[in-house]
Amino acid sequence: MPPKLRYLLIGLFLWAQSAAGSGTVVVLDPGHGGKDPGTIWGGVSEKTVTLSIALKVEKLLRARGIKTALTRRSDLYRSLTSRKAVANSFRRSIFVSIHCNADRSHRARGIETFYCGQQGYRLAKSIHSILDNNTTTTDRGLKRADFSVLRNTNGAAALVECGFLTCPSERRLLTTEIYQQRVASAIASGVIRSLNR
Repeated sequence: MPPKLRYLLIGLFLWAQSAAGSGTVVVLDPGHGGKDPGTIWGGVSEKTVTLSIALKVEKLLRARGIKTALTRRSDLYRSLTSRKAVANSFRRSIFVSIHCNADRSHRARGIETFYCGQQGYRLAKSIHSILDNNTTTTDRGLKRADFSVLRNTNGAAALVECGFLTCPSERRLLTTEIYQQRVASAIASGVIRSLNR
């Protein structure tokens, strides 16, 4: 192969790597699944909503050339250990766990994003700020947490609570395609922003 062509191909490869987060795999973790439905209110189960949002996030990221993996693609039970193992199976990855919240008083509403460690903070902040701008619900803020899936992943990790299923208005929103797409777009945009830093 002529040297000029080889250098051109190497340059294109490096550019593509940079454009896709330098080979980083984004691991999306739809919370719960299978025998673990998560919270259930008003006939809506958390495991169904989280999977729907995660699949939408994946589609948006792949459209930008970003490599993705999911901890589950259907209604399957996955242990916390197996979820973090997916993220840790890649040389470079970031981990985003997607959940819906619950409050026994039925008064709480809003979004909140959890992290553990400095690299997790940067990822969570990037996602949360865009999610807050793209929704009209209460901003419950960024919070440090010692969740297993955040603490035991090798790369940056964040856990996003997309709203309260115990709040009737948020539950209605979280079951609509339009709102799920809005949430997914915000999460994907936050991930992309964090990869480009």
